[in-house]
Amino acid sequence: MSDSLGFERAAPIGNLNTHVFEGPRTREVTEIGLHPFMLAYANEGFRDYVLLPIFPLRVFRHKSVFIRTDRGIKAPEDLRGKRIGTPGYSSTSLTWIRGLFEDEYGLTPRDVEWVVASGDSTASATGSVSKQENVLPEGVLITQGPAGLDESDLLVSGAVDALFHAIEPRAFVEGHPDVARLFPDPRAVEQDYFTRTGIFPIMHAVAIRRDVAREHPWLSRAVFDAYGQAKRMSYADMGQWRWLFDMLPWYGQELEDTRAVMEFAVLDRFLLLFMSAARQSRLVF
Repeated sequence: MSDSLGFERAAPIGNLNTHVFEGPRTREVTEIGLHPFMLAYANEGFRDYVLLPIFPLRVFRHKSVFIRTDRGIKAPEDLRGKRIGTPGYSSTSLTWIRGLFEDEYGLTPRDVEWVVASGDSTASATGSVSKQENVLPEGVLITQGPAGLDESDLLVSGAVDALFHAIEPRAFVEGHPDVARLFPDPRAVEQDYFTRTGIFPIMHAVAIRRDVAREHPWLSRAVFDAYGQAKRMSYADMGQWRWLFDMLPWYGQELEDTRAVMEFAVLDRFLLLFMSAARQSRLVF
């Protein structure tokens, strides 16, 4: 590691994953997909990088479920027995969606047929699908989609009834009349989910190469502090001046609404945990 810092232009997450798990591993600090890391750690003995508690991407995933509007799908339970397309079965986003649907709606991965697309209409944004995102479990019906059809083509052609995808597929972006989100108002559903559970799903984390962390014990904390400072600076900017430079007409109101939902929900859950701990330790307050 040199005395000077070097920064690279952000690469799609799929490419970042491949660089870490299968590539040259030249980056001392890198963003990484959480679930691919977990799979590599558990199944491949991967220990070359260490995760830091820094999460550059956290996203609610109710918005990431797309359906054909002619298949009678009105609710998550209607997906039972259907064919669901996906560009990569074991990506972090799709793992969150499957867990969410099982916990909230009782739909398990075994209740549907999964069709893995041979391409991804959003590859320019997401990058290549890493090996870890193609780990397929036993006991679940998973088939390979036709060659030459990406995940958007599968939905448009009717080869699948629904699609789980981290990013809006081409058909949805272009306004195809037979393609829509499962949840017409995902914002309301996601806010309700957060208010009830306190969960804000983690998609990506930051990792540091293990040999570098050992050689420079101070670096992990320094990276953590730098991200924390950047986050605080961004929050301050959002609250003071960002609305002057943003094209969204109700930027300020959206920021206030989001803070009202998320900050109060976090405070409520903190108070509940504190009261529970106090009861257990017989504290008086």
